[in-house]
Amino acid sequence: MPMTSAAPYIFALECGRPYGEKVAKHLGLAIGDHEERNFEDGEYKIRPLVSVREGDVYVVQSLHGDDELSADEKLCRLLFFIGALKDASAGRVTAVVPYLCFARKDRKTKPRDPITTRYLAALFEAVQTDRVVTLDVHNLAAFQNAFRCRSEHLEATGLFARHFAARVDNREPVVVSPDSGGVKRADRLRAVLSGVMDRPIGTAFMEKTRSLGNVRGETLVGDVAGKTAVIIDDLISAGTTMARTAQACRSQGATEVFAAASHGLFVGDANRLLAGPDIDELVITDTIPPFRLSADVRNGKLVEIDASPLFAEAIKRMHEGGSIVDLLEA
Repeated sequence: MPMTSAAPYIFALECGRPYGEKVAKHLGLAIGDHEERNFEDGEYKIRPLVSVREGDVYVVQSLHGDDELSADEKLCRLLFFIGALKDASAGRVTAVVPYLCFARKDRKTKPRDPITTRYLAALFEAVQTDRVVTLDVHNLAAFQNAFRCRSEHLEATGLFARHFAARVDNREPVVVSPDSGGVKRADRLRAVLSGVMDRPIGTAFMEKTRSLGNVRGETLVGDVAGKTAVIIDDLISAGTTMARTAQACRSQGATEVFAAASHGLFVGDANRLLAGPDIDELVITDTIPPFRLSADVRNGKLVEIDASPLFAEAIKRMHEGGSIVDLLEA
């Protein structure tokens, strides 16, 4: 059921205002006024400047670190603002988080390891967040199990499928997962891409193990010879996994290699690893600005897909009581 017949309130913190404005524009709404006041000692306060009493409120904030604020500080600012909205009697507050920080450490792989996905969920719940919306988390099951408040998981699969259907045209694609853990994600893209292109499409995956930051495994399982390899992952960090998989596809006879990920962090040695000839095209969504990529990589092979209409439609459906499931299957 819809929260209210009135329009929803859309807010975006200053560090994420450009993306929030894109989402709001698709909804025909303006970003709500708020104040962010920084104190001399590095502390701050954040508050809405309009009444949100009994309103349906959405706060758009991607939680990636950048040159101005770390992921930690963006998270704290978002949590403090949500708390202020609830204290101002907002009827419902939804955190719209295109990129969710700290979601990769979702299980214990070493003795006494933290499970930061669960701790992150507890922080959102502590300020009485009613719902958290994000795009393509690292581990969907861990995300869904961590939150006690409502959560919605959006997928960029349809965006990628439409892009590659036009890009590949009459050539033969094969969807490649860079590890066995991403096989379900790759198979989802394969199924949607097959439907868009109206023909069968194959899959392949790389053997990979990771320990203490070191990636191992060289075996590519599946046939890519003479085909266009489309490598799909949830995110690109330093680019090691993507570059390694692209090289394996080339060595097995792939004629083209396209690399796609919902989130592009591009830290560490990413510019060198992704600039090589193994990858013909690098496709990401705009959840994180590619500010760390060199101009050569950005201009030579990067394609950004706008995901803000997806978030806007999700907000519209949540506000009006529509179906998110139908949105993902569209």
